[in-house]
Amino acid sequence: MITKVLVTGANGQLGKTIKELYSTNEDEIQFSFTTKAVLDIAIKDRVEEFFNKNNFDYCINCAAYTNVDQAERDTKSPFDVNAEGVKYLAQICKDTNTVLIHISTDYVFYGNKKEPYTELDTPNPINEYGKSKLLGEQHIQKISQKHFIIRTSWLYSIYGNNFVKSIVNKLQEKLELKVITSQKSTPTSCIDLSKFIYFLIKSNCVYYDTYHFTAIGETTWYDLAIQISKHFPQYNSSNIIPVKAYNSKAIRPLYSVLNNSKAQQLFSKKCDWRKSVDEVVKTLIKNQ
Repeated sequence: MITKVLVTGANGQLGKTIKELYSTNEDEIQFSFTTKAVLDIAIKDRVEEFFNKNNFDYCINCAAYTNVDQAERDTKSPFDVNAEGVKYLAQICKDTNTVLIHISTDYVFYGNKKEPYTELDTPNPINEYGKSKLLGEQHIQKISQKHFIIRTSWLYSIYGNNFVKSIVNKLQEKLELKVITSQKSTPTSCIDLSKFIYFLIKSNCVYYDTYHFTAIGETTWYDLAIQISKHFPQYNSSNIIPVKAYNSKAIRPLYSVLNNSKAQQLFSKKCDWRKSVDEVVKTLIKNQ
């Protein structure tokens, strides 16, 4: 029997990674990938029309407004997508008996803990992006029983705009870098996250809940940049200058490491952040 899976926001880095890994697989899982042009989740009528014309067993929601700084200026757009759009998805998934797999963020937390956040910790976001993502989570929890909310952190891949890709480009150009030391979390590869999502579907997991999924370990943006620089022996790492903060519009959590032990009970494959970063950096260099 074929399992039908819809991936929204397929132009984003996670959607593209899922497509790269699984769109041509020979398992009995059939993926459909939609972009905003095809399915804008912020428009209720379009969401309902699309689901009523198509039958899915799962919906992986990768659609999101992710510009953290811009969200402070344009507060309507992030809530339209991350909250209202997610509410529309949750309702139609409930109505059509579709399991919703929703991607959320470490930014739902304030960032003042000294140890990793668990799923039982109370969210308290400090920026508009985090607030919009939390409201989306709350809509899902109120509406849909069959859901997985997956909080992750510092996503990166060979696609789109992300920190790892940006640093690789700047190191190749031998540019001086100023990178902050004050924020700490866990870089997480879209490849590793995609494998966890695929596992939930492939294993027909029914332990619906909120999960934290990240790589293993924690680091700062500065130390992450240093790790990436190890792949560029001609680059003088002293040109990576540590700074305490950027002059950015949005306040970000200083410590947003997620405790992923709950997800590890389901999916035992451990992904060390350094190893995963190294693999993606090697691919980026190879593709240049």
